[in-house]
This record gives sequence, C-alpha cells and structure tokens, in this order.
Amino acid sequence: MQKTFTDIPLTRPHTPLLDRIGAPADLRRLPETDLEQMVDELRAYLLYAVGRAGGHFGAGLGVVELTVALHYLFDTPYDRLVWDVGHQCYPHKILTGRRDEILTVRQQHGLSGFPKRTESEFDTFGVGHSSTSISAALGMALGAEQAGDKRRTVAVIGDGAMTAGQAFEAMSHAAHTRANLLVILNDNTMSIGHNVGGLANYFARIWSSKTYIALREGGKKVLSAMPAAWDFVRRTEESMKNM
Repeated sequence: MQKTFTDIPLTRPHTPLLDRIGAPADLRRLPETDLEQMVDELRAYLLYAVGRAGGHFGAGLGVVELTVALHYLFDTPYDRLVWDVGHQCYPHKILTGRRDEILTVRQQHGLSGFPKRTESEFDTFGVGHSSTSISAALGMALGAEQAGDKRRTVAVIGDGAMTAGQAFEAMSHAAHTRANLLVILNDNTMSIGHNVGGLANYFARIWSSKTYIALREGGKKVLSAMPAAWDFVRRTEESMKNM
C-alpha cells in the first residue's frame, strides 16, 4: 500500500525484530518466516527517521524488500553491494549498524545521505549520483577474480541511472568477462526527468504504434482463457521493455 505523509509516525514505531539487528549477520540468523515482519518494521522505522531528520524519501521506501533480501542472501560485507544513486541506501544504512545514527542523516557531523566508504565497511563505493555502480562493481569483481577470491559483487541500478552511457559501457564490458557480477535493475519509473534521446524515442514509437497495440490487445483476447500462458507473455513483455 502506498504511504502518504499522514502515515508518517510521530513517535518511534515498535520494532522488536529490527532492534535486534546490529549488522546483516544478525539478519541472516532470522528464519525466513520473520522476514515479512522485518520488512514492515524497517519501512515503519524509515518513515519515522526520515520524517524526523529529513532526507530522500521515495527511493529508500522502494528498495526495502530488496535491501533485506540482498543482505539476507549475500554474505555482506565480504560480498560487495554497490548502490547506484545513493538515495536508495537509507534502508541499507539502517541494517548495517547505523539504525540510531540515521536520525542524523544529512546534518552536520551526521550520516552522509549517500554511501560513504569512510563511514562503514558495508559502503563499498562512494557515490552521490548516477550510473557508476556497474563499472565500479565490475572492477571489484574483476579484482576478486584475479586474486582467486570467491566473493560476489552486486550492483543495484535504477531505470533512470541505466540510461547513461557509462552504465551501457560497463554492461558491454561485463559481457566479455567471467566476473562474478550480478546487476539488479530497479525499474521504479522514478527518473528525475523524462527519458530523452534516440533509444528512448525508438522504444516510445514501438510501444505506441498501432501495430503493437493491435497485436497486444488481440493477444490478450486470445490468451485470456489461458491464465498461465498470459502470465508468461506478460512477464516476457516486461523483460523486453526492461532490456
């Protein structure tokens, strides 16, 4: 359910699970059945913290589940997690030993509003704005490969940051390596501005063309009686759009 400013708690929410998390290692000791409650508590605390201290709001709310999943599945900080557009990192900071300090975010002598290497070993790359995560993560992954290190590297990049040339260049480079690299595209349709350029215009013409719309609507009618097939086609279409 989408949160509004009237949902922001004025007093600190009750977060018994979150209060036990001093580092991601504590999170990984929880049973999977507790993760849904963990996500709810983390989102409630983020609403409270940003409501009091200020800072960036929507980007962090959009990656609460993703942040919990990544720290639960990967052995951070040994496995490296690289965030693109650092506004996404507030839930990450809360889970990595900075729960109380998040109330000082973007204040003098307080936490940075972005990942900061001198602030925590969990902040693997200093970043303010966009499109650097894949190239940074690829460099880390290639370095680990050359050292014979088994650590894994994950880059999280949004759809807005994915439009920059540096991101495409890094993806092209990664395709010619065997680096242990995972790139996660957070397609949240929250770019700061409208997508521009030849590629964006090309896809816009495709999605709005009469031929595409006719094929899509015709396909929906044919597949409406086959829910499994329609779900497969829908997911395929979304994957094509993301690519």
